[in-house]
Amino acid sequence: MVTISIVIPCRNEAAFIERCVASILRQRVGEHSIEVILSDGMSDDGTRDILDRLAAEDSRVHVVDNPRRIVSTGLNAAIQAASGQIILRMDAHTEYAPDYVLQCLRTLEKTGADNVGGPWVAKGEGYLSRAIAAAFQSPFAVGGARSHDPEYEGEVDSVYLGCWRREIFDRIGFFDEELVRNQDDEFNLRLVRSGGRIWQSPEIRSWYQSRTSLRDLFRQYLQYGYWKVRVIQKHRLPASIRHLAPAGFITALVVLAAASSLGTIPAYALVIIVAAYVFGVAAASVIAAAHHDLSVLPVLPLVFGCYHFGYGLGFLRGMLDFLVLRRVSPFASDLTRTRQPSSENPK
Repeated sequence: MVTISIVIPCRNEAAFIERCVASILRQRVGEHSIEVILSDGMSDDGTRDILDRLAAEDSRVHVVDNPRRIVSTGLNAAIQAASGQIILRMDAHTEYAPDYVLQCLRTLEKTGADNVGGPWVAKGEGYLSRAIAAAFQSPFAVGGARSHDPEYEGEVDSVYLGCWRREIFDRIGFFDEELVRNQDDEFNLRLVRSGGRIWQSPEIRSWYQSRTSLRDLFRQYLQYGYWKVRVIQKHRLPASIRHLAPAGFITALVVLAAASSLGTIPAYALVIIVAAYVFGVAAASVIAAAHHDLSVLPVLPLVFGCYHFGYGLGFLRGMLDFLVLRRVSPFASDLTRTRQPSSENPK
């Protein structure tokens, strides 16, 4: 029998957190035991009162403070307070299969991997959220990342959320607290470089709640692109095509638009590039809608644009800030999920 410590960073989750904790405590874990460590990022919407009540009602629930409010510091605070031999990360905006925890543990034992998780599958509630979720599963939005393939099983470079043996953190350290985003990628990079293995299993099932507005989606991917530059810089990584393509596309648009007044060749090249992108967006939108929800087809082109232009502009701004100006822009630390009304009580 082992103790599994479930760590959850959260802030201003009054509408969701009680339902989340209740679902975790109902997980089927066999002969094993669980504890839930919630790291509260100084919530001001009543979340902390709910957490304190849950901790008072169930000895398996514990609450720690996260004064810096970002995910990396919240994860580290929760991990340091955990007592289990297994550390398993969960998220307040994700739904989990009843055997999620048990499947994580079985996959750790079966594969001998150092980090395991399931595919990153999005689910939407509401029209825009459903459209964002449909695009999220498309290779056109995320560049064919294996983590978005619900059927893939095998070794990967990174995995959604994660489950580790405790000694991993003793070996390679904790999450990088400089990073507001991409702390998972950076941690997994260190893990692989130290000789560790990461495994994705379709048996580990969960459903991520996508953003509910185009504004939140754009800001989320603006930060993803921005902080990816810092990870590449810190570890002197060669950037992949998937990371460079959005920024390269935006740069090409700007350069060709500026050069169009100098001759017809740049103007023709600009028209060709824009036409190719529009065709790609249209085709990807039809495919995504056909696979998920035909009703969201009209808005899918805007959703794909938010993914691409958000990430690309963030990457370009990150290059300017980290490589030239040596600073961090204030927008890069802002929260990107609009607070839900606390009147939406857990069911």
